[in-house]
Amino acid sequence: MPRPARNQRAAHPPTPQRRPEAAHTALRPLWLCRACAAPWPCAFARLTLRQEYAHDKIGLHVYLCAVLHEATADLYRLHPHDGPDPRSLFDRFLGWVRGPGPGPGGGDHPGPA
Repeated sequence: MPRPARNQRAAHPPTPQRRPEAAHTALRPLWLCRACAAPWPCAFARLTLRQEYAHDKIGLHVYLCAVLHEATADLYRLHPHDGPDPRSLFDRFLGWVRGPGPGPGGGDHPGPA
């Protein structure tokens, strides 16, 4: 088989580039980040979700409620006797969405009247 000349490189197919945010997805049923192994949603996933839902806070809440429901089922299935604390799951999946805003607790909605 002939060898390529010194100034010619062997042709290699290009390696597809992964978007960094695509790697920070949940590894189910463990609900750990595929990229950094932190509990999902990790800091990068939270930032990405905030950007994706920047103009649809209600949509972000609905999505995260559905994810919380799925994660709760998966995690309790894995650990039926010592499953995760419901409060910590809420804080992990939804609690971080609340930020500075109107109302006593922050967030997008004013407090009770």
